Amino acid sequence: MDTRPVPSAERTALLALWAVPGIGSIGLGGMRRWADGRWADLLDTPARDWVDSLPASEPVRERLRAAGSLRAVADEVAERAARGRMEVLHRGDPGYPERLAEVRDAPPVLFMQGSVSRPRRRIAMVGTRHPEQGFLRQARAFAGAVAAGGAGVVSGAAAGVDRACHLGALDVGGETWAFLGSALDAVDAAQARLVPAILDGGGAVYSELPPGIRASKQTFPRRNRLISGASDAVLVLRASERSGAMHTVAAARVQGRPILACPGELWAEAAKGCNLLVARGLATLCLGAREALRAVGIDGMPAVDVAPGPMPGMSEAAARIYPLLGREPIPVEELEDGSGLDPGGAVSALCELELLGLAIQGPGRRYQRV
Repeated sequence: MDTRPVPSAERTALLALWAVPGIGSIGLGGMRRWADGRWADLLDTPARDWVDSLPASEPVRERLRAAGSLRAVADEVAERAARGRMEVLHRGDPGYPERLAEVRDAPPVLFMQGSVSRPRRRIAMVGTRHPEQGFLRQARAFAGAVAAGGAGVVSGAAAGVDRACHLGALDVGGETWAFLGSALDAVDAAQARLVPAILDGGGAVYSELPPGIRASKQTFPRRNRLISGASDAVLVLRASERSGAMHTVAAARVQGRPILACPGELWAEAAKGCNLLVARGLATLCLGAREALRAVGIDGMPAVDVAPGPMPGMSEAAARIYPLLGREPIPVEELEDGSGLDPGGAVSALCELELLGLAIQGPGRRYQRV
């Protein structure tokens, strides 16, 4: 795969074509052969003069006719990206993940917010959106230990395990990358709270989708190949047999990335996918952060005890109660007194912490940190 910087005229043409719905990586390859690499010749030539011979579907041709020229499409996309404070990256550009650039179907264009630090080994850490109660805390600590060991954490910014892994890396000042299933200016409510935390923590957020494209059932499986492609190994922390994380596993197998999986209880549906990956020889058993780091060539990791910080988007009331929780159950009345909240506010905050996987209620309305 040629990873040299893309010439200026070709950059503009690729940006335009990539932004036209219905083209994609495969269609773009056919167009490249058709144009014999002479993209500059098409930039300012009216689309009506050449589009009829383009190897593309009629809807694609019609979109290009309506746009007028490739230059017009590229200018519009570049303007929207600038308004959204996105960088437009091509293979070979600083910021375009080097490992991803080696993948056969790597996107010719990526949109990025944030910053990229020095080259480092990176581990994709993925899993279900709906793990059992208490698991998110474990996933967050696991990711924190991986990041503290020197690896970058890559995931998809989805609710559940992905989100916990990003936060775990941020807890220790590590670097984390998120690949979204939507354009960077069309994130959902949960991601809208997480993305600023990643950017403030010195991480980066990527999408192959041009501005304005919302997530769909088709875009999420497609983005999973980017998560694995940008990483040196893929670790599945918790996943059912039908979890979307299995799309990342499938992409990793095609890309030749090592796959690891954390085991779970035999009766836990949320762990069945991980257990089957190991049982079928598709993944290496992973029992801790040291094994994950060794898989990407990092050894001699020091033991760390990661203390997770608060969740982005946590309400003020929940943030007041959370530091009061400990490993031993505490009566709700004591939490009310310590936080200064009225009974209704305290209970609401504790329910929020339970939903975030940060607290658990025991007998007698006593709460403890997970």
